[in-house]
Amino acid sequence: MPGRTPHGAGLGFRRELLAEMEAGVPDAVDFFELAPENWAGMGGRSARQLRAFTERFPFVCHGLSLNLGGPLPLDMELLARIRGFMAEHGIGLYTEHLSWCGDAGQLYELLPLPCTGEAVRWVAGRIRQAQDALGMAIGIENASYYVAPPGAEMGEADFIRAVVEESGCRLHLDVNNILVNAANFGFDPYAFLHALPLERCCYIHVAGHDVEPDGLRIDTHGADVIDPVWALLDAAYARTGPLPTCLERDFNFPTLAALGSEVAQIAARQARARRAAEVLA
Repeated sequence: MPGRTPHGAGLGFRRELLAEMEAGVPDAVDFFELAPENWAGMGGRSARQLRAFTERFPFVCHGLSLNLGGPLPLDMELLARIRGFMAEHGIGLYTEHLSWCGDAGQLYELLPLPCTGEAVRWVAGRIRQAQDALGMAIGIENASYYVAPPGAEMGEADFIRAVVEESGCRLHLDVNNILVNAANFGFDPYAFLHALPLERCCYIHVAGHDVEPDGLRIDTHGADVIDPVWALLDAAYARTGPLPTCLERDFNFPTLAALGSEVAQIAARQARARRAAEVLA
């Protein structure tokens, strides 16, 4: 099955939502996103349920464990499995986090990379290796983090731009992650957004987050999207146009109808951005 390109507004494909989705997908949902590690090689009822959706909707693969920035060799067996899975289901876009998540074993955390020239060369080489294995350019996502590695030689936005340019990959923009990091580390989220290589952006995430009693923001994907995140998404669309955008929700699920309303907000903002671009054209 040839790879299909997502468009419009999407939703994370979660087993917790399957029963409701089988009864009916909200009209605003144009595509779904899944973690291929959780579905590739799955058989039986789960495979049949997934096939029923991939035959009707475009999907995006968003990886969780490739460990692009880590010290160990890339998992080529995982990449081969992902490539076969994407071909089987006609999935045309794969993205991963610009982070590391393993050393002696899987750490189950997305940890930040030092913003150095050496780290640029290291992770860009691994991204090129992953792209060769998958036979496509991939998107890398700006990640949330809670400790900034020491020894930085450049700002994070410049680091991301250097990785994108050296590897030839695309940018997967997460506006919630920008807001979380900006609040925790005291920088301007809009200045950071506009410093990114938005001309290479292919895909966008929005999500909710939690605020601890001491003010620390945690990127949980377990709450509704807040107004400052929506505003940052609007600013991104002003630069990128209404690129395919997915609502992430990983736990504390409301009803599917409530999630559909948030996806509809994405679609409405995309339509507004499209109209604004037509006026300026």
